[in-house]
Amino acid sequence: MALTPGQSARYARHIVLKDVGGAGQQRLSAAHVAVVGAGGLGAPVIAYLAGAGIGRLTIIDDDTIAVSNLGRQVIYRDADIGQSKAETAARFAMALNPEIAAFARVERLDEGTAERLLGAPDLVIEGTDSFAAKRLVAGVCRDRSIPLVMGALGPFDGSVTVFAPHLRREDGTPWPGFERLYPADPNPEDSPPCELVGVVNVLPGVVGTMMANEAVKWIAGYGTPLLGKLLVYSARTGESRIMGYR
Repeated sequence: MALTPGQSARYARHIVLKDVGGAGQQRLSAAHVAVVGAGGLGAPVIAYLAGAGIGRLTIIDDDTIAVSNLGRQVIYRDADIGQSKAETAARFAMALNPEIAAFARVERLDEGTAERLLGAPDLVIEGTDSFAAKRLVAGVCRDRSIPLVMGALGPFDGSVTVFAPHLRREDGTPWPGFERLYPADPNPEDSPPCELVGVVNVLPGVVGTMMANEAVKWIAGYGTPLLGKLLVYSARTGESRIMGYR
């Protein structure tokens, strides 16, 4: 589908960008991305996917906005306290970019709802703080052959990777899935929530933007996705390192 004059003006920097161009922007505008979690990681993901012109966003989160969220989940405002994160994020996305459609799913994602809530998007982004949710989403994406961008946070560091075990490497072997990186659930004592240990406020913005980049480059077709690789960023040093896993 050709871009409208309004889209051509809005996405002009993408259209003149080598390796994206009009064709890449058309792919972005035709894409459907499901975002699981509209919190620290989901907020920057939603903002940059909306700005990039992802044609349809499905935002899944059953939580409400608290005052303690505002320091790092910067798509929300003081007046939004007590409101649904998914609904507020969807309104933010469409106010930022009226060319897209954003849909809120205000439900808890669990074994009984995951397949229905995720639907059949072109790509899923998972940014919750629940390891059980991560494993569940990864399983649905694996079974449905949907690429998955996943991020996680600690107090001062975060990580990003991409799973697509339905695709194969040049040697014919499949790309590793979630179980290869996380063969067992971590001990809850080793990964306490940010409510207990804290998180520096800029870290979700940095890591969430990296996650959005993985989605945009996958859909638009530039660069190399983090398949079989875990990117780890440290807010203490400003350094990133990439580790492979098989």
